[in-house]
Amino acid sequence: MNGTFWTATIIFLLAYAIIVSEKVHKTIVAIVGAALMLVLKILEQHEAFHVEELGVDWNVIFLLISMMTIINLMRPTGFFEYIAIKSAKWGKGEPFKIMAIFSVVTAVLSAFLDNVTTVLLLAPVTLLIADALEVDPIPFLITEALASNIGGTATLIGDPPNIMIASKAKLNFMDFIVHLTPAIIVIMVVFLFVIKLIFGKKLKVKPELKKRVLEMNEREAIKDPVMLKKSLFVLGIVILGFIFHGMLHYEPATVALFGAGLLLLLSGTHEPHEYLAEVEWPTIFFFMGLFIIIGGVVKVGLIKWMSQKVLEITHGNMFSTSMLVMWFSAFASAFVDNIPYV
Repeated sequence: MNGTFWTATIIFLLAYAIIVSEKVHKTIVAIVGAALMLVLKILEQHEAFHVEELGVDWNVIFLLISMMTIINLMRPTGFFEYIAIKSAKWGKGEPFKIMAIFSVVTAVLSAFLDNVTTVLLLAPVTLLIADALEVDPIPFLITEALASNIGGTATLIGDPPNIMIASKAKLNFMDFIVHLTPAIIVIMVVFLFVIKLIFGKKLKVKPELKKRVLEMNEREAIKDPVMLKKSLFVLGIVILGFIFHGMLHYEPATVALFGAGLLLLLSGTHEPHEYLAEVEWPTIFFFMGLFIIIGGVVKVGLIKWMSQKVLEITHGNMFSTSMLVMWFSAFASAFVDNIPYV
């Protein structure tokens, strides 16, 4: 453990401490931390940008950018508003049924789209429907947030940590579907049962309020039906591409990038900057900075040292090691953003 080891470790620990404190925006912290790793020669620039094991994982970066672009192109069509209103009408204006359906819809959408974006898009309609029913919207928003996290876990593209894990562990889309989706379905059923116990008896409204919801016209939510059809067509191709990317020997980022490019082309836009500007660039740069910071501590051996200590604690037992990592991850993610933690 030389001076470089301790320098990298201090940068790593300080960066994470500041991120947890939220005193400085996490993107700024990540960029500064990455810059220090490079300026202090802990990591060479070519390692940061061109060595997969130590630097930026461009598969993750371009997958995120591409999926964000697809969502940004879909957003103005009114698709998400249509789904929300239609779901509320399926619930016959019954608050708990609407809550349950919204939870399922949120989980399903979050499995194939970014879960944060899904909640942000559905939240305004949720507030509208809660207002029409004259009920507190907070339980609806809480259940949607929880459902988005549950659903986002089901697939490779549902949540940024999934993308990062899949890229590093060389997992494909179907690995997640086969091993995680069945468990997520069970968890979702349990989740619906739990929210029924918590909110079921509290959510009662008068018949005339239910009628307000049933009178909503979901078709009015569709702002651009032509673009919606194009978006769903491309999204279908992208999802199929994810399912078969292992057999086709394409990385997920390639599939997503093709979809984003195709949808931009089909949109007929001459001003792509309006869609690209809505990409969550702070998140993208946050990821890039984190990759470089982690690359620095990987290079100096901190991660290997930590792994050895974990194995010493568990005496190399696979089950004990898995349980320790799982429960520590669950506890830590309650206090630390799960992206930097992963």
